[in-house]
Amino acid sequence: MLKMKRITPVLLMTIQIVLLTLTLSGCASSATAPVGGEAEASAPEAAEPGAASGEQVTISLSGAFALYPLAVAWAEEYSTLNPNVTFDVQAGGAGKGMADMLAGAADVAMLSREPKPEELEQGAYVVSVSIDAVVATVNTDNPVLAQLLTTGITPETANAIWISQEAKEWGPLVGAGDISAINVYTRSDSAGAAEVWALFAGGKAQEDLNGIGVNGDPGLAEAVRNDPLGIGYNNIGFAYNLLDGTQVDGLRVVPIDLNGNGVIDPDENFYETRAELNQAIAEQRYPYPPARILYFVTKGEPSPEIAAFYRWALTDGQRFVAEGGFVPLTAEQIAEALARVGE
Repeated sequence: MLKMKRITPVLLMTIQIVLLTLTLSGCASSATAPVGGEAEASAPEAAEPGAASGEQVTISLSGAFALYPLAVAWAEEYSTLNPNVTFDVQAGGAGKGMADMLAGAADVAMLSREPKPEELEQGAYVVSVSIDAVVATVNTDNPVLAQLLTTGITPETANAIWISQEAKEWGPLVGAGDISAINVYTRSDSAGAAEVWALFAGGKAQEDLNGIGVNGDPGLAEAVRNDPLGIGYNNIGFAYNLLDGTQVDGLRVVPIDLNGNGVIDPDENFYETRAELNQAIAEQRYPYPPARILYFVTKGEPSPEIAAFYRWALTDGQRFVAEGGFVPLTAEQIAEALARVGE
C-alpha cells in the first residue's frame, strides 16, 4: 500500500501566506503554486495506477480560492507518487478559472458554484470533488457584535444588507440604538462565493450583490478585518485558521438563524470552530446554499492523465479532504463522480 503524507502545518501555512501576500500586493488573481519537479528524498514505492508513465506531463488548474488549498495539497502528493506529473495551480476566482479552461489557457477549472448553461454548452465537463460553504463575517470590534451573535442573520437580513440595501445602520439590524453605518463588502472578481451568497440572500447572481468591491477571498477577509463597521462573506477556508480551525483573528463568523425566531438556538450554534461547522454542513444543518459542492471542470471529458488524477483524488486523495478542513463527498457522490471519469 502506498504511504500517504498528511497535509502538514507547514504546507497549510505556506498556502495561507502565499494567498494573503499576493492579495496585499495586488496580485491575488495570479496566486500560483507550481508543484512537482525535483524528486523528494523519500521516493514513493510505486506510481499511482492509471497515471501517465515516462513522458513528462504538466496539468494546469485555475479558479476558485475555495478549492485552491485542497488542490495544492492534492497536486503535491500526486506529484510525489507520480514524478512525471507536475502541476501549476492558480487561484483567481471561479469565473476566471472557467474562462481560462474554456479558452484553453488552463486544463482544469476549479469551480465553487454550479456551472452555468452557457458554460455547459461550450463543453464544460463537471466532476464533484469536495464540499464547503460560504459564511458572513464581521470585524471583532463591531459595535453590536454581541447582539449580532445572539440574533444571527436570515436570508431576508442578507437581502436587506447586500441586495435591497434597506439595512443601512447596525443598531436597527439587531434591535439596538447604535446608528453606525453598515459598510458592506462584496467580491469584485467573478466568484463562486459571491454566486452562492447571492442565492442565499434571495438574488439570482453575483451581479445582484451591492457593496464595496474587493478582489479575491483573502482580500475580502482583510477588508473586513480592517473595518470595525464592515460586513462581508468568505469561503470558510478564509474565515477559519488553517492550522487549528479557530476563527481568524479580527473576524467573527455571523451565525444563521435557521428557524427565523430571532435567536440563535443551541442547535443553531455550530460556528466556534471549522470542525463544528463542517459537521453541520455534512449533516445539512447548515443550508445549501451557502454550502455548496466544489468541482473540477475540463472542456470535454478529461484526458487520461487528468482522469487518473481525478480517480486518485476521489479515492486515496479523499484522506486530504477532512485534514484540509473540507467536507468529504458522500459515498453516493463519490460513486457518481468516479462514473463520470470512467472508474
